[in-house]
Order: sequence, then C-alpha cells, then structure tokens
Amino acid sequence: MTAPSTAPATGRGGRWIQQWDPEDETFWNETGEKIARRNLLFSVFSEHIGFSIWTMWSVLVLFMGPKYGLTPADKFMLTSMVTLVGAVVRVPYTFAVAVFGGRNWTIISASLLLIPTIAAFVVMKPGTSFSTFLIVGLLAGIGGGNFASSMTNINAFFPLRKKGWALGLNAGGGNIGVPVIQLVALAIIGASGGPRVLLGIYIPLIVVAAVLAALFMDNLTSVKNDTGAAKDAAKDAHTWIMSFLYIGTFGSFIGYSFAFGQVLQNQFGRTPLQAAYVTFIGPLLGSLIRPVGGWLADRYGGSKITLWNFVAMGAATAVLVFASMQKSLPLFTAAFVVLFVLSGLGNGSTYKMIPGIFQAKAIAKGLEGEEAAAYGRRLSGASMGLIGAVGALGGVGINLAFRQSFLSYGSGTGAFLAFLAFYAAAFVVTWAVYLRRPAAQPQADASTSEANQQLSYAEV
Repeated sequence: MTAPSTAPATGRGGRWIQQWDPEDETFWNETGEKIARRNLLFSVFSEHIGFSIWTMWSVLVLFMGPKYGLTPADKFMLTSMVTLVGAVVRVPYTFAVAVFGGRNWTIISASLLLIPTIAAFVVMKPGTSFSTFLIVGLLAGIGGGNFASSMTNINAFFPLRKKGWALGLNAGGGNIGVPVIQLVALAIIGASGGPRVLLGIYIPLIVVAAVLAALFMDNLTSVKNDTGAAKDAAKDAHTWIMSFLYIGTFGSFIGYSFAFGQVLQNQFGRTPLQAAYVTFIGPLLGSLIRPVGGWLADRYGGSKITLWNFVAMGAATAVLVFASMQKSLPLFTAAFVVLFVLSGLGNGSTYKMIPGIFQAKAIAKGLEGEEAAAYGRRLSGASMGLIGAVGALGGVGINLAFRQSFLSYGSGTGAFLAFLAFYAAAFVVTWAVYLRRPAAQPQADASTSEANQQLSYAEV
C-alpha cells in the first residue's frame, strides 16, 4: 500500500488526499493513523469553539437580570430556539463535507461563527427587545451544525475498530466547549465583568480555529455525497431508532446544558454567580466521559452500555424528582451532575452503535471485507447527520418542558417526570431492538440471524 496522494484533485483547491483505506492495516500503521490523528486534533478544536458559540446563550441569560425585562419563560423560549436551529442545520452541514471537503468546510464553518458572536456583542445591552435577542440567538444555532460536519469528516478517517474511540474523542472534545464557555463566564461574573467581555474573548478564538484548520487539516476525495445513501439511510428503521435513543443521550446533554443554570435560578433562587459556580461541572464531566462511553462500547458492545446507561439515567432522574419535591439543593445539584455524566457516557456508546449496525447489515447481505466496510461507512456516514439532528431536538424538548413546568407548577418537577418516562421507553427500545435474541437483529433473512447476533454483541 502506497502513501496517500495529497495532490489536488482536478479543479479543486486545497489539501486533498485521493487514496484513503483505513481498513488496510499496513496503510493504517505506516501512514493513515498519523494523518487521521492530526485531522482529529484540529477537528476537535474547531468543533469545540462551535459548541461554545452554540451554547453561549445558556451563559448570556445568566447576565440578563431584571433590567433586561425578560421573564423566565422568555429565557427558556430563547434557549429552545437556539437549540432548534442547531439541530436543523446539522443536516445540511453533514452533506457540506462532501461538497467542500472536510478541511475546507471546517474553515468555512468556523469563520461563520463570527456572525452570531459579533451580532451578540452589538445587541447585548438593556433595552434591546426580546425579538432582537431571539433573532441574534437563532444565528448562534449554526454552531450546533459543526458537530455534524465534524463527525461525518472524522468517521471517514478512521477504521471501524477505532471509530468508537475516535468519534467519542471528537464529540467529547467538542462537547467540552459547553463547560469551557461557562467557566469563562464564571470568571467574568466573578470579576464583575459584563457579557461583552465574554464575547470579545471568543472572537479571536474563532479566527484561530479557522486558521489552524487551513494549515493542518486535509480533504478526502473518497468522501462524496451519495444521494442514494441518504435516501437509504432515511428509509432504514435503524436510523430513526438510533435517533430516538440519541434524543435520550445527547438531547439530555445539550438540553440540560442550556437549562441547568436557569433551573437553579428560578427554582432555588440562586444568583447568577452562585449558578455559574456549579453549572459548568455537569457539562464538563459529561464531555470528558464521552470518549469513555465510546471505549466501553468498543470493548463490551454499544447496545449493552446504552441499555444500562438508560437505567442509570432513570434512577438519577428519580432522585432529581425527590430532591425537587424536598427542595434539597445539595441533592438536586449532585443528581443533576450525575445525570450529565450519564448523558455523556451514553453519547459515546450510542454513536459507536451506528457503524456497527450498518456493518451488521452488510454482513447480513453477504458482503465481506472491504466491500462490507464500504457499505457500512456509506450508510453510517449518511445516517449520522440525521441522527445528530434529531437527537439535538431533544434539547429543544427539554427546554420547552421546563418552560411549561415552571409556568404550570412553579418548578421543574413536572418536566423531570416526563424525562423519567422517556428514559424508560428508551430502555425498552434498546433491549427490544438490539439485545433481544435473535429476531430483532438487523437482518436480511433468517439465514443471517446468527451472523447479525454475533455482530450485535461484538460491534453494535
């Protein structure tokens, strides 16, 4: 196996690799791994900044006291709409990698983050109307799209046996942008600074992310938009089943990231500084543990880790309901942090399941070797954008549920009861589809059930 050619493809600018076969162990060990890890590193940094910009309104609302004239319901609505845009743009961002190239799109998508950040810098002052804040907040949603394009890009660089670790690290490094911006906000609030200081810090960081992507990342000519693959993925039941499960894991992570500080302020009377002291802890631990979820899934099977993770998430939510009813702030905070950790663990295990599921389907069709791997990459790459987008919609639901719960009951207890029911449903779906033997495994006919069952435990 020769080293990949980095000569530009005909009619295309930038750094292009025309030959890429990560499943070939000789190529991977001699050449591929070093290139893949370099692209992973700078993908993580760009996605990290994207997450920070997407979730910056979870921090900005803490600065917005009574003089801004916004009710708690207004703030939950604002963060819900920011989350919604971040979910929707994940679909076109997924396909942008093949159109522009992973490196090129990383440069573009990072540069686009300047728009919502500068806009927020301009309008962030008392007297600005809620509709203006809402429009500017919607712009920040584009930061959520960086996850989809980054995951699609990195998925193409790594072999199946390394995807759980690589995708977990990529996503976890991006997710950690949430607690980092919250930590920066804590320092600024503690120093009696304003929200414009926070925004002023991130503007140059966006420029740095775009420049680093231009200098050190690569495009793969093998990544192409396959309309047929997108249609096949959209028609495949497993795409939507995994979307449902991802609502429970990533939807929880991003939804709670936006809502945690507001719940502490509205339900327990915390000041912005008091809320900021703890809001970063959950997203930080949830981000750090996401690669662990991927690693555990590589070793024990993603479906098993996901199943028991939903059990634990349900238990943590039950504790939150009890703590909320007892008005116990220490227990409530501890349980919320645990729930963040579990959501991060589940993020890693569910994303590992995706390539394993489609690899199982390839074997069920009688494919072997590189042909099976290519089939799995084709459909898993196409499905990731849809799964990531639908999963992020869970964050919208969480913020809307909190909004309604506070309007109706004056606390978040009603919302937590709804989340508990969802986690129970996710547990049942995971068991019924991916762990019940043997009929529920992805299969083409009865003769392939044994192969699928074996792959389910080893890969999915």
